[in-house]
Amino acid sequence: MRDFHLPGRSATFATNGMVATSHPLAAQEALTCLREGGTAMDAAICGAVLLDICEPQMTGLAGDCFALIKPAGSNSVTAFNGSGRAPAGADPNILRAKGLDTVPLDGPDAVTVPGAVEAFFRLSETYGRLGMERVLRPAIHYAEEGVPVAPRVARDWVPKGQRLQGHGRRWYLRDGQPLKTSDIFRAPGEAEVLRRLVRLGPKAFYEGEVAEDMLATLHAMGGCHSAEDFAAVCGTPTDPISGIYRGTELLEHPPNGQGATAILLLNILAHFDLAGMDPFGAAHTHIEAEAVKLAYDARNRLICDPAVHDATARMLDPEFARQLAALINPERARENVAEVTEAVHKDTIYITAVDRDGMAVSLIYSIFHGFGTGHATEKFGLLLHNRGAGFSLVPGHPNELGPGKRPMHTIIPGMLRENGRVTGAFGVMGGQYQACGHARFVTNMRDFGLDPQRAMEAPRSFVVADALHLERGYGEGVRAKLAALGHKLVTPDEPIGGSQAIMIHESGVLEGASDHRKDGCALGY
Repeated sequence: MRDFHLPGRSATFATNGMVATSHPLAAQEALTCLREGGTAMDAAICGAVLLDICEPQMTGLAGDCFALIKPAGSNSVTAFNGSGRAPAGADPNILRAKGLDTVPLDGPDAVTVPGAVEAFFRLSETYGRLGMERVLRPAIHYAEEGVPVAPRVARDWVPKGQRLQGHGRRWYLRDGQPLKTSDIFRAPGEAEVLRRLVRLGPKAFYEGEVAEDMLATLHAMGGCHSAEDFAAVCGTPTDPISGIYRGTELLEHPPNGQGATAILLLNILAHFDLAGMDPFGAAHTHIEAEAVKLAYDARNRLICDPAVHDATARMLDPEFARQLAALINPERARENVAEVTEAVHKDTIYITAVDRDGMAVSLIYSIFHGFGTGHATEKFGLLLHNRGAGFSLVPGHPNELGPGKRPMHTIIPGMLRENGRVTGAFGVMGGQYQACGHARFVTNMRDFGLDPQRAMEAPRSFVVADALHLERGYGEGVRAKLAALGHKLVTPDEPIGGSQAIMIHESGVLEGASDHRKDGCALGY
């Protein structure tokens, strides 16, 4: 139980349905879908698309998504991969010939064909009840009428808005300046795209004028994308992967997402007595940091499009985790195992919903970096994402940029299951941090006895390149001990990520938790 003398949030409890996401307006409209008899999928799609308007720096229709779904009346979980592919003409040799060793964040080679819209329609048809006309109605309304800019969104707009260029500046700046808290942001171009989607379905996005608008922008940037690339978009139903940590099963989306990294990280941490450590002390922070270095190095070497190379079995192998755990020195930090060549980012949105019939959805949706490539289309103002920056340019690397390939993705939805019963849906925003954030959420609850809300609010740390980033919640004594262990310490300007969760109690009570690092909330009825 939290100390009510101190700042903090109480969890939200309800019995009929619940939504948790990073903006209250999206949570409210998604909850309205549930109250009208919609499914958790209806609510999740409704809230996710509305977040295009509420948090335009984080996500958009020209982005990707992943989902985990627990159907009503079942404790099985299915997965859906709504991530796009590189165009058929993608060629890493062209970039290497220019002397590049990473995919430029603001160039056309970083733009894989967006998969989210097609995924939303497939998921609605399979798991929805209300239909896309009703589900998209709030986003159409607010795209036309506008949404007041929330405090965290305004804070993000200043540094991330510097990346905007071309038509992106016209659509997402005001008189050349970032929008401020309480300014009204409107997206009439997206409203028109959404109206066309309601009338014509996903072909209104992947064919015709909307696709031509995206292609024109990409070609002006020097891209090789074709109408055939857009027309061929098709998401992939699949099965989740999982691992068990101290009696709790963590379910993740399989590669090309980085979910296997979270399971590997927990398997490494299982070799240490975390429960005997101070959750926010130097010993625990050091062990986790060293485990992150090793788990993420494995990720960078192995995770890619599974159609090219499926390293899932290796990432989940307990013996592999044991070998990595043996490399950790509790008394000394090792220099970073390998420089991460793929781009680091911190931007995405997450939404989770549970309905009165027991369906649970964990959905994550992103344009990668803040405002994606920084380029928006001329006619409709759609931000082009830069997920292709997750590819490697190392010749022969499993995750090497190539035609028709999906890049390694950082965005991952999560679910928890105990004794065969799904007990929660959760997600952590924060780019590369997400796998670490999933593991930290689990260890905070299982090793340190924190409830979900406290587990989210707890201070966070994360290794970035050669430095250990510590939020301001860590004391000076802890910092001094970590420095003595050899860590280079950095206090980041931004908080590390954000998170949302809904726990499903055996009694049927739903417990919603929402991270203070974002503007959002958990709402139920």
